[in-house]
Amino acid sequence: MEVNTENAILDKMLEPVTRCFTPAVAKEIAELRADLVTQARIDELAAKCNEAVLTEAEQREYRAYIEAIDLIGILQAKARGLLASLPHHSCSDGAPGR
Repeated sequence: MEVNTENAILDKMLEPVTRCFTPAVAKEIAELRADLVTQARIDELAAKCNEAVLTEAEQREYRAYIEAIDLIGILQAKARGLLASLPHHSCSDGAPGR
């Protein structure tokens, strides 16, 4: 199955989940980032992949990271969409505008 098809299916299947997002949850998801150790490992695997020197185990590990990143990316896009649709207030303290 093509990556675009897989992502479209994930997008469709995750729609009911994202309807449950509160603004606070959406903000947290939109700001998710890999921790430094995980990011370093992804970078290492990516470099080895570019050099075509991944072992079979590393290929499976790298594929798992890519699939997780795709899933998180879809959730983040949906979270950002929700946040963009919220009304914006002119006062940061939540008080009504004057």
